[in-house]
Amino acid sequence: MAVKAAKKKSEQFPLITIKLKKSLIGRTKKQRAVVKGLGLGKIDSQVTREKRPEILGMIKKIDFLVEVEEVVK
Repeated sequence: MAVKAAKKKSEQFPLITIKLKKSLIGRTKKQRAVVKGLGLGKIDSQVTREKRPEILGMIKKIDFLVEVEEVVK
């Protein structure tokens, strides 16, 4: 069997901070799952993630619940 070479991180994505601004009361199960998938819990909780297409798609689904800022280095 051939040994696969380890993939290098050739692309470095910028970082974004995501903050939960509204309550999850009355939201659908899918919306709650997206919030949990991002790592958010209670109101005003924050996480820092890479600005990847997967994360941006999740944010788009719940954009009315969160506040997003790009991290400046």
